[in-house]
Amino acid sequence: MPGSATPTAGTGRAPDALPVSGPAHLLRVALLMAGSCLPILGAVLISPVLPKIEDHFASVAGAEALVPLVLTIPALSLAVLAPFAGLIVDRLGRKRLLVVATVLYAVFGTAPLWLESLGGILVSRVLVGVTEAAIMTCCTTLIGDYYSGPRRDRYLALQTMCASASATAFFVLGGAAGSAGWRVPFWMYAVSLVLAPLMAVALPRPARRTAEPVPAEAAGAAADAGTAKRSFPWRALATTCALTFFGAMVFYTVPVEMAFLLDDLGVEETGIIGLATAAASAATVAGAIVFSRRRSPADPVLPLVFAVCAVGFGIMFLAGNTLVLVIGAVVNCVGTGFLLPSLLTRAMGRLDFADRGRGTGLWLAAFFGGEFVCPLVLIALEGAAGSLAAAVGLLGAASAVVAVVLLAAGRRSVAAAPPVADAPATAG
Repeated sequence: MPGSATPTAGTGRAPDALPVSGPAHLLRVALLMAGSCLPILGAVLISPVLPKIEDHFASVAGAEALVPLVLTIPALSLAVLAPFAGLIVDRLGRKRLLVVATVLYAVFGTAPLWLESLGGILVSRVLVGVTEAAIMTCCTTLIGDYYSGPRRDRYLALQTMCASASATAFFVLGGAAGSAGWRVPFWMYAVSLVLAPLMAVALPRPARRTAEPVPAEAAGAAADAGTAKRSFPWRALATTCALTFFGAMVFYTVPVEMAFLLDDLGVEETGIIGLATAAASAATVAGAIVFSRRRSPADPVLPLVFAVCAVGFGIMFLAGNTLVLVIGAVVNCVGTGFLLPSLLTRAMGRLDFADRGRGTGLWLAAFFGGEFVCPLVLIALEGAAGSLAAAVGLLGAASAVVAVVLLAAGRRSVAAAPPVADAPATAG
């Protein structure tokens, strides 16, 4: 993270005091990654059966508009409620809320198995989004609590890798289960009933105070004589959340629009569309792997990451055939695989223990808010530019502008930083 760091006041276990090897460690990481995948399951699992749901409720007024909300409304709920989930996390505790939310995820997720009205199903999907907000906030916050430094970065990158891989797997499973009926995929939400008791037993309660470094901009208040009340680092987090909102649009453009871009090129075979999407998903995983193995801080490379995403969008804009379009998508997704954990690491580095739940909730709200508006923004750009490819090109141009602004801001920060003086010698 940029800037110098000072240790936080107080006592307690350092974030990496937990064992980082052995069966208990592996189970802990596996549970956090599995919990992080539950909102992804909710986002893609029922996508293949949406036409069947629409057919089932064809007699309901407005079904054509309401049925797609069955898929998208949990993401909107997550975006709206994540900041409130973060506040609850900081006040009630991460582990307790995670276990309760994981149980309720199964209750609300499987509700469409028995509900007969489209309105009732939509209400259950809103409640699924509520539990997803709590689960995602808790899992991400616990990674920040348990680990620090490069190890934390690796696990945040692992979140991205698991999310990308699970999205493909859940889409396939949802399609296979949907062949037996549109209600069948909803049974898969019950998997969280297996995770909840394991989380209750295997996840340790994090210490309330840590000895991890905090960024220089957040350290001033903590370094006071202790009379002033510690304030939430709104300014430090605001820029990261704004970048995350835009970054989420960059992140989701290829998964959301790839099939339509291929269709515009005359490609209608689902097999080719599936392979192209899988190649892009694999590139996202590759980018996350590169992030997890880096040795330098994430912030200085953000301009390069946005530039890579911009180049990928540019290739997609110019693509005149399927191969070039896929190459552009792969280039873009290598960048997005690095982008998401970079932004999350940037946010985590600006938060102390007492603020981590709220800060993580705000970050998730920015990310899922960007996810929700992504197709709407591209529709608006398509109307202005005349084609979806041109809309992607405009988003690429915006990504390039963001890269230039970040590069200039980074250089100004370096130029404004005071020279580091030699530390005075101390006795004894």
